[in-house]
Amino acid sequence: MSEGDLLPGAPHPRTRSVLVGHAAHEADLMADWRSGRFPHALLIGGPEGIGKATLAYRIARFVLAGGHAPADQHDFELAEGHPAFRQVAALTHPDLLVLRRAAEGEYEKVPTVIPAEMVRRVRAFFGATAAGGGWRVCIVDAVDDLNAFGANALLKTLEEPPPRALFLLVCHSPGRVLPTIRSRTRMVRLRALSDSDVLTALQGLGPEVEDIDPAALAAAAASADGSVRRGLVLARGAGLEVRAATLRLLDQMPDARMEEMHALGARLQGDRADGLDLFVEAVSDWIAGVVTEGRWDRRRLVRLGEVWEKVRRTAAEADTFNLDRKALVFRIFTELADAARA
Repeated sequence: MSEGDLLPGAPHPRTRSVLVGHAAHEADLMADWRSGRFPHALLIGGPEGIGKATLAYRIARFVLAGGHAPADQHDFELAEGHPAFRQVAALTHPDLLVLRRAAEGEYEKVPTVIPAEMVRRVRAFFGATAAGGGWRVCIVDAVDDLNAFGANALLKTLEEPPPRALFLLVCHSPGRVLPTIRSRTRMVRLRALSDSDVLTALQGLGPEVEDIDPAALAAAAASADGSVRRGLVLARGAGLEVRAATLRLLDQMPDARMEEMHALGARLQGDRADGLDLFVEAVSDWIAGVVTEGRWDRRRLVRLGEVWEKVRRTAAEADTFNLDRKALVFRIFTELADAARA
């Protein structure tokens, strides 16, 4: 998970020792490691917030620690007290390179993409001898954050990897990755978690995350669509109330109640953290339901697609430029109502 996507107060995946819900994938990868069939590059794909980065860091720690495990170990677990665990958590291991969106060097703010000049470090990194005489590992978190220049710079080393080089590429939308990158990696496609797995993960994170409501964990897990990240957002503050209020208004379309729109807008106006994301996600889920369930005719669906592009663009502008949330709520519901009446 790139620093630009990390929830405030939430632990980073590189510090987590537990991976929930993907034991079968991990066991298969461990079997390949033991048999010598482990690829030089993995493309770890799937929805956001399901553990892709956590798996990448688990593999990296294990490999950098020497890659040895008892015969009855079927995962990449490494003791938290191991030096490699601490070094990876602190990003100080000399044989680990992490490409991510983060404020560093000349970038005072988190960049919108992984800068191409950061990606160019890859060739020099793999061109040097490993400090420990073993493996060198590069994690890209996430490939989705590479622009065309960065993707092509990465491809050059992927095409001709040196010995004992390992790439772990986290990806939220594998279908959008350059075909040339996909062809040089092995896809590991992780699925959304079950509600029970999300709940288990939330319960494990609860003591480390501020403002989380233990009483809301079960409801948050049930509404998280298999994403621990979304479950965390829902379980913090008034997350569940924002989502429920948004869905109530959407169910009233095209005649959403004015007083409820005012109340939702005021709530979002006072919440500068996760509320806007939850609002946009709820609208997205509702639109997806309209499309997949065939509730509207083709003409209105075309209009709905146009509205959704405006929703995404307007929400991004509101977040970037700190625009009025109440005005955003009224604008979006007006656009949706017009689409419903088309």
